[in-house]
Amino acid sequence: MTVGQSLTIETVRLAAGLYVLSVAAWLDRRDRAARLTWSIACALYLVHVAAAFQFIHHWSHAAAYLETARQTARMFGIEWGGGLYFNYVFTSAWIADVCWWWQAGLVRYRARVWLGATIHAFIAFMFFNATVIFARGMIRWLGLAATFGLFWIAVRSRPSPPARLETQKHLPKGPG
Repeated sequence: MTVGQSLTIETVRLAAGLYVLSVAAWLDRRDRAARLTWSIACALYLVHVAAAFQFIHHWSHAAAYLETARQTARMFGIEWGGGLYFNYVFTSAWIADVCWWWQAGLVRYRARVWLGATIHAFIAFMFFNATVIFARGMIRWLGLAATFGLFWIAVRSRPSPPARLETQKHLPKGPG
């Protein structure tokens, strides 16, 4: 394995691990730790993307599309590279979410319930596909364990309806 391939693989593994830690911290309402790990995970993911395009796809969208189509055909029997566009949306959404969280602050970030749920659901979908559906071996099992673990934390940490209403009373008014 070349240094470029190792950089590509190891940065995405670190990003995925920090993603899991960040979501767990966010669900446990440890917002500062969640924001920091969310940001570092995103930065590592961006290093992964740059490394993949540099060392594997040689800065060719067409090569990345063909590789995505090959992997999709291996898994589902359909040679389709359109999943690459989901990766582009994923990358843009994660960058935008990190920027929003730092700009808006911790309270306003939590206040955007539906938008936040939509973004986190999409990112979780992409995480699941990357670590469970398209991965092999130990990464698949770790991805499955992480998915179930985060689901368990989400269910456990979900406040009761009266607690949610009480929390919403204290959110700042205004745009955002």
